[in-house]
Amino acid sequence: QLIKMASGALKKSTGIMGYAVVSNAREILCNLYGQTLNALSRIPKETSYRRYAEQIVRQRLQIVQGETSVPVIEQKVGCGQIEELIDQAERELSLASKMEEWKPWEPLLGEPPPGQWKWP
Repeated sequence: QLIKMASGALKKSTGIMGYAVVSNAREILCNLYGQTLNALSRIPKETSYRRYAEQIVRQRLQIVQGETSVPVIEQKVGCGQIEELIDQAERELSLASKMEEWKPWEPLLGEPPPGQWKWP
């Protein structure tokens, strides 16, 4: 697959082992970010995870929706190539679902062992 770059050149490879070029990356990212925001909406608003994850996902979604140039998206997000952003978005969606299941914001079921929360 090839992606047309801002320079007019075609992107033939990511240069990263295991990451193939994704021609419809913007659409995939918009879909993943939407799914992630939906999953986060099921987590209590006051949790730190939801607040910070929503902030990052909304910021990235705004960039992807507002730009058509893949290199500009990559530069503005600043976290790798667009194929890596897809991987990151998939992992965040998976984590959001797990956090909903795990409910780490709820009180502990019992008293933690002595020293559990101490750090040297």
